[in-house]
Order: sequence, then C-alpha cells, then structure tokens
Amino acid sequence: MEVSLLAFAGVALAVVLTPGPTVLLALANGSRFGVGAAGIGIAGAALSDIVLITAAAVGLGAVLAASAFWFSVVKWIGVVYLVWIGCRMLRGGAPVTTPSAQGAGSTALHQRSALFRKSFLVAVTNPKGYLFFTAFLPQFLDPSTPLFAQYATLAVIFVSVDIAAMALYAGLGRKAAHYLTTAGGAWLDKGCGGLLIALGGSLAMLGQDTR
Repeated sequence: MEVSLLAFAGVALAVVLTPGPTVLLALANGSRFGVGAAGIGIAGAALSDIVLITAAAVGLGAVLAASAFWFSVVKWIGVVYLVWIGCRMLRGGAPVTTPSAQGAGSTALHQRSALFRKSFLVAVTNPKGYLFFTAFLPQFLDPSTPLFAQYATLAVIFVSVDIAAMALYAGLGRKAAHYLTTAGGAWLDKGCGGLLIALGGSLAMLGQDTR
C-alpha cells in the first residue's frame, strides 16, 4: 500500500507541476500580491480538488463522461469563465496592492474573496478535472477494502502535493516581481491572462469523444 501511495504522490506531482489555470493564477497572484495573499487563491484551488475528488467518488465524473449535455454545460461554463478572467488580466485587472495592506475593510474582504473564488471556479467548471479523477483515482484503489478511507487518503495526498506546487509557483511569481520593473510585472500578468484565454480556447475545442 505504501508503494502505491508513493506512486500516486509521484504522478500527482507530475500532474500539478504542469501549468494549468490554477497554477497560472498562483503565479500571477504571487507576482502581484505576494505569497501570503496568493495563499488565499491556493486555498480555493485546494477546495476545488476536494470537490472534484468527491464528485469522482460519488460517480458525478461518470455522469459527465456519459452525458453529452452535461459535459457541454460544464465545459462552456468553464470556457467562458477562463476567457473572462484572462481578458481581465490582459486589461490590467485590479490595482497592484496586497489585501493585507488595505486593512480589514470591505475592499480587502472583497479582494480576498475574489482571489479565493477565481482559483476555485476555474477548476470546478473544467470538465477535464472530473474526468481525470474519475479515470485516475480507481487505479490506486483496492476494491476489497472500504473505499471511503482510500478516497480520503488519496485526497489528502493530492491536495498536499497541489498546495506545495502552487506555493512554489506563487514564490516564483514573487521572485520575478522583485527583478521586474512595474511594466515587466504588468506583462507577466498579461502573459498569464493570455495563457488562460488559450486554455479556454483549448477547452472549447474539447469534444466528449476526444477527452
């Protein structure tokens, strides 16, 4: 069992290190707001992992795999949201200030909520996440033992690996911000926005028969 869990952790690390929407947001948030504030977005992405794994455990991923209608509904919600976020980043988004510097007022709360919400929604509105966990997790399950505990263990491992990877990207973004001019930091943000739009475009081209 220990070998299987180590193999799962290794594959999970390879998956989460591959730049995707939540990783790009962690990079951009780290550059713009710092690692501490980026952690709010990372928490949102971690919650999305739990939602996706739970969905796979209860069979919702299989529903998406079997239903062209629901697959398309989730896909197009994800496409629109990714492109919307990407366009906002290309246009400059919010002012480059850290939430902690704004005090405990409503503006700070709104900004923290936005960081959390964006990272959470870009994952839960992507049907590939549901399909991935539905296909990936059963390879590390033993059907002869209770499944709940196994799903919970895999969820803890995956979420821990994902948090570590996103924190790494947030740290890289913060480091880049130290060496870039204000204009350079803006271009980094715009670059992440452009990649999010590109990911939205690739998601739009995803067909249920080509997933």
